[in-house]
Amino acid sequence: MIKKIIIPILLFTVISVFSQSKKDGYEVISPSGKNKIKFELFKSEPKYSVSHGKTQVLSLSDMGFLLKDKNLSTNFEVVKVENSSFDETWEQVWGEKHKIRNHYNQMVVKLQQKDKQKRQLEIQFRAFDDGVAFRYVYPKQATKDSIFIMDEKTTFNLKEDGKAWWISAYRENRYEYLYKETPVSTLDTVHTPLTIESKNGWKLSFHEANLVDFASMTLVNTSGTQLKTDLVPWSDGVKVRVKDSFTSSWRTIQIGENAGDLIDSYLILNLNEPNKLGNVDYFKPYKYLGIWWGMHIGKYTFWESEKQGATTKNALEYIDFTSKEGFHHILIEGWNKGWTPAWYENKMHMFSFTKCADNFDIDKVVEYGKQKGVELIGYHETGSNLINYLKEIDEGFAMYKRLGIHTIKIGHVGGKLNMKEWHHGQFGVNYFRYVLKKAAEYDLAVFYHEPIKDTGERRTYPNMLAREAARGQEYNAWSEGNPPNHVTILPFTRMLSGPMDYTPGVLDVEIKKGYPGKRIHGTTAQQLALYVVFYSPIQMLADLPENYEGVPAFQFLKDVPTDWETTKVLNGEIGEYITTVRKDENSDDWYLGSITNEKARDLTISLSFLDAKATYEAQVYADAEGTDETHNPESVAISKKTVKASDVLKLHLGGAGGTAIRLKKI
Repeated sequence: MIKKIIIPILLFTVISVFSQSKKDGYEVISPSGKNKIKFELFKSEPKYSVSHGKTQVLSLSDMGFLLKDKNLSTNFEVVKVENSSFDETWEQVWGEKHKIRNHYNQMVVKLQQKDKQKRQLEIQFRAFDDGVAFRYVYPKQATKDSIFIMDEKTTFNLKEDGKAWWISAYRENRYEYLYKETPVSTLDTVHTPLTIESKNGWKLSFHEANLVDFASMTLVNTSGTQLKTDLVPWSDGVKVRVKDSFTSSWRTIQIGENAGDLIDSYLILNLNEPNKLGNVDYFKPYKYLGIWWGMHIGKYTFWESEKQGATTKNALEYIDFTSKEGFHHILIEGWNKGWTPAWYENKMHMFSFTKCADNFDIDKVVEYGKQKGVELIGYHETGSNLINYLKEIDEGFAMYKRLGIHTIKIGHVGGKLNMKEWHHGQFGVNYFRYVLKKAAEYDLAVFYHEPIKDTGERRTYPNMLAREAARGQEYNAWSEGNPPNHVTILPFTRMLSGPMDYTPGVLDVEIKKGYPGKRIHGTTAQQLALYVVFYSPIQMLADLPENYEGVPAFQFLKDVPTDWETTKVLNGEIGEYITTVRKDENSDDWYLGSITNEKARDLTISLSFLDAKATYEAQVYADAEGTDETHNPESVAISKKTVKASDVLKLHLGGAGGTAIRLKKI
């Protein structure tokens, strides 16, 4: 049940969360007074600034748009200002936290240009205690016409420089790059979320929420510490094309006093609309195995060959292992016609989404899985040829519904969609939303690879599970690999946008079978800890079955849940380390994951988050003594001890290591 509590406007006025002055403009302050947005017209141009406490975070910054036939950033007057307050607690269908409070104060500024056309523009501001947000609404005007947005004028004028963690926009592999750490003043054009640590210690994340029928926002450094919005264009250079009206995504700034505050913020979700699908009873969070890692390390091929991975024989063997170990889902990539050795190259590949590859019988595999209590996960690799894919999508989804399949992974390998449009332009935004709605018609839950970034739509459409949108585990199989600090950066950057299908769980971190010299730059204990640190409602057990067989540490992967009642970040520094705890949604157990970069680290963890009246058994999976990335990285020390909320735990993380703990209530 969703409970809403609307604070009366009278109370809102009395506590002075909204003020107005002809000289100073208008402002809205968050419920507890932590954050403030101030709006004013300066020489008829809309401007805003942001403060956290007594500290100004953003100095006066520009707003508005440049249309093809109109400058929508100047010559304005304020027509009306409306203020309100909102407070609700809503429940996620699944998630990292079951109940989320959505509490903000809002100011809506209605502007009108002073010429004959009198075009209107509405700017909605919301102030939360964990950040601020604003968006533009261009209502239907007296004259109806097509609207072409050529540029967005919004800037973010940081009051001072700071460290930024970023990846470049407009590169062929979308978001799949290692993060750079540089001063804000040296930034390239970058994707969001963009995470910044200011000189005064505040942690900031710039992103967007509820992105619908609009271009994705990137940020470009224009001068000094000024960042400007750069909307991802269509191939003809137009940024956004709509009829009559538009509503932009929310431009969001999450503000924390420490790095963990950014992760504990649910501002992005709160800015999306409530669940439109109701009870998505065909999906419950789960862990899955798959014929996948073997293809990346060279044991199998994606395409039909002597080493073909997707064969009926291999599938039945994987199902047997999956069932025996108590899991219920399996992914098989390459099951369909169209795979070639050049499948990943930039060209319009022609995949079938209903015809099986040689040596694979999907009906037989699905039926055998049902007998064993194992459900197949659907897989569609589009190769970014959406012309081909959209012709077959209904037929492909209908086949999955006939087979009783309820989850689908959809890939979009390729530099551009249809070799023409950016994945994160308006074309891509609309495509990914269309497929999500289409999947719901067939009772399918979706996880995307090579997608557009997450902006919180899983709240509105809880069949949107997770996505890649970052450099994932597979890069450890066939490239120089992900350096140890990569996994300590992702929680504070990419994962602020939403769940990631990173595909952890490779216990054979040295990859003894496969590409010579390739390996995971971390320990086995770190791989276990990622299941707690990296949130996803679907978590892959990515390794080969033979690397799990008889391994004691595998027990943690059997135990760790994928649906949580609550989440807390106990400590962390961006790119250095992080410790996260989560309480199981379906039991009284807690789980802890702690990881570090290349530096060994000793941490003291208070267990005060536990039930003060209870006793727990701590089942600890830690780096063995002397273990780090290059010294016996697969050695895991397993121990047990009885603990209470008043206790502390001493953790030692080897270089590129980690610790995973189950705290079982007894």
